Amino acid sequence: MPHNLVIPAVGESITEGIVARFLVADGAIVTDATPVFELETDKISTEVQAGAAGRVKFQVKEGDTVPVGGVVAVIDPAGAASPPAPASPAKPSETPSVKAPAISDTSKSAAKNQTLSPAVKKLVADNDIPPSQIEGTGKAGLVTKGDVLAHLAKGVAAPAPALAATAESPRETALESRASSGGTRKRMSALRQRIAQRLVQAQHTAAILTTFNEVDMSACMDLRKRFKEEFEKKHGIGLGFMSFFTAAAVKALQKYPLINSQIDGTDIVSFDHIHVGVAVGTEKGLVVPVLRNAQRMGFADIERSIREAAAKARDGKLSLDDMQGGTFTITNGGVYGSLMSTPIINPPQSGILGMHAIKERPMAVNGQVVIRPMMYIALSYDHRIVDGSEAVGFLVRIKELIEAPEKMLLGL
Repeated sequence: MPHNLVIPAVGESITEGIVARFLVADGAIVTDATPVFELETDKISTEVQAGAAGRVKFQVKEGDTVPVGGVVAVIDPAGAASPPAPASPAKPSETPSVKAPAISDTSKSAAKNQTLSPAVKKLVADNDIPPSQIEGTGKAGLVTKGDVLAHLAKGVAAPAPALAATAESPRETALESRASSGGTRKRMSALRQRIAQRLVQAQHTAAILTTFNEVDMSACMDLRKRFKEEFEKKHGIGLGFMSFFTAAAVKALQKYPLINSQIDGTDIVSFDHIHVGVAVGTEKGLVVPVLRNAQRMGFADIERSIREAAAKARDGKLSLDDMQGGTFTITNGGVYGSLMSTPIINPPQSGILGMHAIKERPMAVNGQVVIRPMMYIALSYDHRIVDGSEAVGFLVRIKELIEAPEKMLLGL
């Protein structure tokens, strides 16, 4: 019996998804665990497996928006079990003397287009190039991705279609003009649209302020250098600076619990737990997987959880549950070279800690000018619930713990 591969229900608030990319060709034979397509919603991007073995027949196109429960592909189990038998060769005396009809250029173009891989189809569609214009170097003249890129490198543009004055507005004409002169126009992904909405929502619904401090990383770097190899041998995981800052943030949040609280209407909701969201940059945008009950975690647990979450984010395998329920967020712009920034809080949270690049700077220490590895840190907070004194105190606590990391180990 054919199996319908549908858009899965990935959250109560999600009613539809975009079939962002096919991961197998139409007609491919798959197992039940084969990833068939990439689903993109306004919150996550994830791969959807076949769920049954058989031959895939897609019912939609890449880029289509499909409601939850809508059929993306039909998987025919008979297709995989019984491939068509090859035709028996005809005897010379039985060979018909009918001349095969000539194949027109149009038919060749259609056949070529039908055999294009999903990646090549998307590339030619994005650049508005008829496949018939591209010289294929693949088997039987098949157009490959390399052929398309080589065609684009030559600067060969597709002929512009005639403009219908009655159908297009001046704005549409201007857009096409810009595109023909080398620009591109691409629809925002659902994930990017959601990111944009949440950033604007944060600016419009919260009274966001940012306070700064600077941290001398000498002691933290020295401790890491002395115990990095031993730590890795024992726990099988590297020792990074994020675990120091996450552990320090947990202790600071315990001292200033309003920063770990949220506003719900006219109520302040406080939490006994600390679920820390760690911002991870991917090629599709920023996602924030959550480390649950970080107050119970040691350095090894924090490092392992962050690494696993980052790997899932880059592979597009984060679930909705992985990103829900955060009470505070940490973002590290320093990995991109940022010296200072004002991070935007992740609604409905009330605070976000920003880490930045470590730079050697001259500092006055005990009346002497010395060179020290310094990092600027920032706390953006919702001033409706958090006062300035608490925000400043929070960063001072972070500074104290990072500059004397043994305090965290001793529970001070």
